[in-house]
Amino acid sequence: MRKSPLALALLTVTLAACQPKATDAPQAPAAAAAAAAPASDAAVDARFAELSKQWLDGWLKLNPVSATQIGEHRYDSEVDDLSEAGRKAQVDFARKLLTELDTLDLSKLSRENQIDAAILRNQLRSDVWGIETLQSWAWDPQAYSGLAGGAIYNLMAREFAPMPQRLKSATARMEKIPQIFAQARANLDPNRVPKIHAETVAKQNAGVLSLVDTFITPNAGQLKGEDRKRLDAAVAGLRAAVAEQQKWLDGTLVPNAKGNFRIGQTLYDEKLQYSLNSSLSRAEIKQRAESELARVRGEMYAIAQQVLKDKPKAPALPDKPDAAQQQKAIEAALELAYAEKPKREQVVEFAKQTLAQATEFTRAKDLVTVPSDPVKIILMPEFQRGVAVAYCDSPGPLDRGLDTYYAISPIPEDWSDKQVDSFLREYNNRMIHLLSIHEAMPGHYLEGAHSAKAKSTLRAVLRSGLFAEGWAVYTEDVMADAGYLDNDPLFRLVQLKFYLRTIANAILDQGVQVDNWSKEQAMALMTQQAFQQASEAEGKWVRAQLTSAQLPTYFVGAQEHFDMRKAVEAKLGAQFNAKAYHDQVLSYGAPPVRFVRQMMLDEPIK
Repeated sequence: MRKSPLALALLTVTLAACQPKATDAPQAPAAAAAAAAPASDAAVDARFAELSKQWLDGWLKLNPVSATQIGEHRYDSEVDDLSEAGRKAQVDFARKLLTELDTLDLSKLSRENQIDAAILRNQLRSDVWGIETLQSWAWDPQAYSGLAGGAIYNLMAREFAPMPQRLKSATARMEKIPQIFAQARANLDPNRVPKIHAETVAKQNAGVLSLVDTFITPNAGQLKGEDRKRLDAAVAGLRAAVAEQQKWLDGTLVPNAKGNFRIGQTLYDEKLQYSLNSSLSRAEIKQRAESELARVRGEMYAIAQQVLKDKPKAPALPDKPDAAQQQKAIEAALELAYAEKPKREQVVEFAKQTLAQATEFTRAKDLVTVPSDPVKIILMPEFQRGVAVAYCDSPGPLDRGLDTYYAISPIPEDWSDKQVDSFLREYNNRMIHLLSIHEAMPGHYLEGAHSAKAKSTLRAVLRSGLFAEGWAVYTEDVMADAGYLDNDPLFRLVQLKFYLRTIANAILDQGVQVDNWSKEQAMALMTQQAFQQASEAEGKWVRAQLTSAQLPTYFVGAQEHFDMRKAVEAKLGAQFNAKAYHDQVLSYGAPPVRFVRQMMLDEPIK
C-alpha cells in the first residue's frame, strides 16, 4: 500500500514494464493483435508522441515534488504552488491538452498508443475534476503535510545525485516549505475540514523535522562556506515554520474543524471512475465483493475442518454449519496461526527472512522472471506513518538502478502489552510472509522492477494503482497455489484471511463514504466477517475516514487479474504456461488491467 503504518499497501508509482524474455513456452495471443489490427497512421502516432511529451514536461514542471520522486530532477529546488494562481495554471494546462487530444483521430493510433491516449485523457479529466469539483485543497490538510514531507523525503531518500547537490536542493526547498504552510492556512476552510483529517495532520506535522534530523543534519558537514550557512538558516527557518504551523493546527484548525469526512455518493462515484479506470460500477463492486466474502469464508471453514479434526476441545465441525458454527470454527483454526508470532522487537528482522524465502521460492518454482534490482527493508519514515502498516516504494520511472524500499511501520513505543499482542496476532509469522509476498516478491517490488523497463514513459509515470494492487493480491494466491511453506494449510488459511481484508476494503470504503456506516458497522465487518484483530480494524477505520476510492483498488484489480488469467487459460488450454503468462502481463507497463486483457486477447482497445 501507500505510506502509512502497519496495514499494507503499495505506495509508490514506478514505471511501465519490461519485455518478456525469450522463451520456448507458448505466449498468449497478443502477437496476433498486431497482425489483425488496422495499420496505424505514423503521422497521428507522431503527433500523439509530441502531445505526450508536452504533457509530461508541463505536468512535471507544475508538480515539482512529484517530479523528483518520478526521477525528473530539473525542479528539485522547487515546490508545488497550491495558491489560486497555481491551481488555475494546473486547470488551464489540463484543459489545453484535452482540447489538443480531441483533435486526434484515436482510431488511427497504434494499439499501444490507444492505451496511452485513454490513460492520458483520464488523468487530464481527473486533474480538472480534482481541483474544480472535489476541491481537496480546501478541506484536506493532508495535501499540504504530504507535500511538505515529500519535498524533503523525495530528495534525500535515494542517492540519485551526490549528497552535496541534494543538500543544496533541500536547502532551497526548506526555504519554500513555509509557503506551503501559508497556503494551507489561506486555503483550508475549517468548516469543510473533517476533524479526523485535522487531528491526523496535527500529529504528523513534526514529522517534517524528523526528516531533517534523519537525512539533512547528519550530512550538513558536506557543505562548506556560504552553502552551509544557507542550509543552517533554512533549517532554522523550517523549525520556526513547523512550530507556527503546529500552533495554527492545534489552536485554530483542530478545534474549529467541522467538515464531513464522507464525500457522498455523487463525488464518490465520480472519483471511483477516475481512480480505478475500470468498467465496474460501485454497485457491481459491492455485489462481487459480498459474493466473494461468502465464498472465501466457506473455503476457510473447509480448512478449519481439516486442521481442527481430532483436536481436543475443537468446536463442532458439521458439513453444513450454521453461521455461528462457521464463525466459531474459523476463529478456532486461526488461533493456531496466531500462536506463532514474532517478538515485538523482531518484526523487521523476521520480514527480512520472509523476503529471502519468498524470493527463493519464486525462483525455484519458475513462476515469473525475477529481477536483480536491489530492494531494502526500512523503517517507515515518521511523517508517513498512520495510514497503513507497510508499503513498497519503488524508484521513480525516470530514475534507474536505485533501491526499492519495502517499508514497515515500527510498533509504537507507547503501545501497551495488550495493544502489541493484538497487533502481533494480526501480523503473525504467516501474515508477515504474506506481507513480503504482497509488498515485495513476487508482488509490488517485482512488478515495479519489470515495469521500469517499459517503453512508454507516459504509462510509466501514470502507472495504474489498480494494476499494481491487483497484481500484488493476485500473487498471494499464486504463491499459495504453488505450495508456499510446504502447502501448510494454516498458511492458506491466513492467505484467505488476508484476501478477506481485500474484499472487506471494497465493501468498507463505500459503506463509510456513501452509505453512512457507523464505526460499529465498520468494525463488525472487519472483526467478525473478515476476522481482523481490533488494532488492525481500528487503523482501517481511521484510513476509511481519511481516504476514499483507494481501498477498492485491491479488490477490483485482483478480480480483473483473476478474470484475465481465466480467459487466457481458456483460450490457450494445454499450451498455457504460467511464467510466460506472468512475464507477458508485466511487459505492458502496468496500465489499467482491462487494457492488458485487451492486448492479451486481441480485443479492441476501449
